[in-house]
Amino acid sequence: MKLQVSPLISDIIISVYILITLYIRFEWENSNRISIPQSLAVGLSFIVFIWALIKLKVLNPNWFGLFNANKSKP
Repeated sequence: MKLQVSPLISDIIISVYILITLYIRFEWENSNRISIPQSLAVGLSFIVFIWALIKLKVLNPNWFGLFNANKSKP
């Protein structure tokens, strides 16, 4: 049995995740002297985590309906 989250819940989880990680990064970078490569490495690690969940099909984003995935193919 594979864990899969519905598209709407996936969109909400991804949006909240992005907001929380941005807040954490801004607070951490303001409280410490962080170089640009360190900041990029932290940001990339946050992105790789959510990308892996999407690739493993745990999260199934619908991007809030911006892209119609159910188009009929000719």
